[in-house]
Amino acid sequence: MPSAPPQIARIAHTDFTRDLDITRDELFTLLDLAADVKRSPEVYRSRLAGKSIALLFEKPSLRTRMTFELAIQQLGGFSILNDGPIGSREPLKDVARNLDRWVSAIVARTYLQRTVDDLARWARVPVVNALSDTWHPCQVLADMQTMREHFGELRGLKLAFLGDGNNVAHSLMLNCARLGMDFAIANPPRYDASAAVTADAQAIAAETGARITLTNDPYEAARGAHAIYTDVWASMGAENEAAERRTAFADYQVDDHVFQHAQPNAIFMHCLPAKRGEEVTDSVIESARSAVFDQAENRLHAQKALLLMLLS
Repeated sequence: MPSAPPQIARIAHTDFTRDLDITRDELFTLLDLAADVKRSPEVYRSRLAGKSIALLFEKPSLRTRMTFELAIQQLGGFSILNDGPIGSREPLKDVARNLDRWVSAIVARTYLQRTVDDLARWARVPVVNALSDTWHPCQVLADMQTMREHFGELRGLKLAFLGDGNNVAHSLMLNCARLGMDFAIANPPRYDASAAVTADAQAIAAETGARITLTNDPYEAARGAHAIYTDVWASMGAENEAAERRTAFADYQVDDHVFQHAQPNAIFMHCLPAKRGEEVTDSVIESARSAVFDQAENRLHAQKALLLMLLS
């Protein structure tokens, strides 16, 4: 007889609009499930059979769109995509209350965190943040899975982020803090991470023993790091600042010299797409230490685990 399908723990919170919508214990459970989904995808092939999921994408996407569509299909569900502004033709609360009559969940990639929050406020089905101006929680689920694969135990590792204090930096900072990982961010003045997010991360770190380092010195941040992470200097929506940012961030490029300050086995991480020759050199992103395509692959597996814990 075939073995019974594994029991999947449900997330207590209805939505995943920001990283802290799942608890620390749920995060560990999700990472364990993501590893099992990756190892044995056939076991979960029909777990979302009959489930329909709306994808609302205000921003263009390769990894996020493809991995969510594939995750839903490979779990037995189906998706429907709407790209373009959310709530421009009719009130957002009406959009949410139409969708929750038709679909099992909503995945939204938006310019503003307020859009995700309002969808979650009005929809009666789970809402997942696939990226906003404040958070990028699905990306960081894949990042933590990738670091686990490379290093095993996460507690005690150090991740250094060089660049803008943006949505990716926010999600990384919070999750490193609650997983007991040291987090260092180096950025030029005026491009700091949110003071509120930093305060939350520091409070969590005080409980877990993690250390949060804020500096303007990229070499200080990289010192002893197990992973060096960067992102584009001008995110979508800030393209008009690209020239100014290239000047401001010129000293924060991740190159081979930066890695001389990290651990010998340190890996390079990037959420992609990358602007080679700006935030990272081609020699680094193409080196054996680069984990960027592991991260991209793990978007599929981590998002499968998230959907399973929200819907199965």
